[in-house]
Amino acid sequence: MLLAIDTATPLLSLALHDGDRLVAECTFAVDRKHSAVLAPLIKQMLTQTDTTTSDISSLAVSVGPGSYTGLRIGVALAKGMAAARDLALVPVTTLDTIAAASSAANRSLPLIVTVPAGRSRIIWAIYRCEGDARRISGEMKLGSWDDLLAACHVPCTLTGEIDKDGLQKVHMARDAGERITLLSPAERFRRAGYMAQIAWGRLRSDDDRLYPADQVMPIYLKSP
Repeated sequence: MLLAIDTATPLLSLALHDGDRLVAECTFAVDRKHSAVLAPLIKQMLTQTDTTTSDISSLAVSVGPGSYTGLRIGVALAKGMAAARDLALVPVTTLDTIAAASSAANRSLPLIVTVPAGRSRIIWAIYRCEGDARRISGEMKLGSWDDLLAACHVPCTLTGEIDKDGLQKVHMARDAGERITLLSPAERFRRAGYMAQIAWGRLRSDDDRLYPADQVMPIYLKSP
């Protein structure tokens, strides 16, 4: 059983995945209460699914980019759980998790994935299709919605965590004729179930010894 933990932003998401099916998942906004709710929520999920910590054979954790405090809490707990039993800990970026949920997006168009970075800033990257998967193309960038909209190449598809100001700017750009397809709120929602799915794929392709807990580090993007 794989436990996936994502505390990278005000959204907290957990999932249990046995390699064939998603056993349990929960995702909700906790603002800055990650440290208070994370461990009890994991315990509750394990209890409700009749799963014990000894049933956990591997873990996945979101390494960001995202909130400094949120990432630190999630990564620290996941590393502690994995190190205690010498389990594989698969790092997955927030942007990869969001991109994995975008199956409804036009595969011929570039996919722009966003995540909030605080202080009215966002982090984004462009994804393109390679076979059945979407892969990041180029580097992650940090800036404002104006920066993103000025830099994006249209037509494109947009997904990720978008606040009210961001939605307003996107709708204004679309009203001005920019060919931006905005995925639905459900498709933009970052879910640990997709992170668990990514992690299982990597574990099946690689030796799990390639994922030692002590090598996992959060990704923090800073302004230039």
